Amino acid sequence: MTQAFAVRHNGGVVLFDCGEGTQRQMMLSSFSFMQVKAVCVTHFHGDHVLGLPGLIQTMQLNDRKEPLDILIPKGTRAHAEACVNFGPFTLKKFEARIHEMADGDRKAFPGYTITAAQLNHPVPTIGFRFDEDARAGRFDVERAKALGVPEGPLFARLQDGHAVDGARGKVRSEDVMGPPRAGHSFCYLTDTGPTPRAVEISKGAEILIMEATADDSLTDFANQYGHCAASQTAKTAKDAGVKELYIVHTSSRYKEKDPIEAQAKAVFPNSRVPPDLEEVEVPWA
Repeated sequence: MTQAFAVRHNGGVVLFDCGEGTQRQMMLSSFSFMQVKAVCVTHFHGDHVLGLPGLIQTMQLNDRKEPLDILIPKGTRAHAEACVNFGPFTLKKFEARIHEMADGDRKAFPGYTITAAQLNHPVPTIGFRFDEDARAGRFDVERAKALGVPEGPLFARLQDGHAVDGARGKVRSEDVMGPPRAGHSFCYLTDTGPTPRAVEISKGAEILIMEATADDSLTDFANQYGHCAASQTAKTAKDAGVKELYIVHTSSRYKEKDPIEAQAKAVFPNSRVPPDLEEVEVPWA
C-alpha cells in the first residue's frame, strides 16, 4: 500500500507522496526522478514518505543542481529535515526548500498552483489540489482573415497577445481570441476519513485521486483509523462534481480490487482502481 503519484507538466514532474520503492517504480515508468520539481507530502506515515531520503540522495549522486520544493503539513518541518539529511548524509549540491502548508495555503509554480486542504487523519495531514493556469482562448481564424490578416507569422503574434496591421487597419489580439479557458485541475486526497473539506477542495476538479482503504463492510473500522470506505470516497466525488475518480490506497487485504471498485461505481459510475504504473494522458477539451 506504499503511495506515490506523479504528474508531468511542461517537462517537469510534481510528485505527490514518496513511499518506499517510489524511485524504483519511476525507473520502470516513463518519468524521470531528475525532472521532479516538487514533492508534496500528505503526512509522515512511512508508506507515504520513506522513499524520500533515498530519492534525495540519488538526486545528489546524479549531480542535481536545481532546487527541490517540498510541501508538507504545518508543524512537520523536523520530519522533513530528517528526510533531507537522513543519517550521516548531508545535502550539499542542491537546495531543498521546505514549505509548511496549513489549510487553504497556496504555493504558485510556473504554470500551476498547488493548494493545501486539512484532512481527517490521526497525524497532521493535508491533501492537495493542482490547478493549471488558464489557457488562452481559441483563435478565430475566419475572423482574423475577415479583418484582413494574412495567414502566417501575424496569426502567431495575435495568439501571443500582440496587435498587428491588417488590410483594414489595426487588429488586436482580443478581436480574434475567445475568452480564456480553464487549465487542468485535480485533487489528491489521502489518507483521510470522511470530511467536508474533501468535497470543498475538490469542487469542479476534473479528476479526484482519493483513498478507499476498505470496502463498505469495514466502514466503521476504516473511519476509526482516519480512512474511508469505497462508497464514502465515491460520495465525495459525486458531491464535488468531479469528472473522474481514481481510487488509491486500498488495503493489502484485498487481493482483487473489484469489490471496492464495484461499490464505488454504484455511487459514482466513473470510478476505477488503477493498476500500478498506469499512465493517463488528460486531453484538452
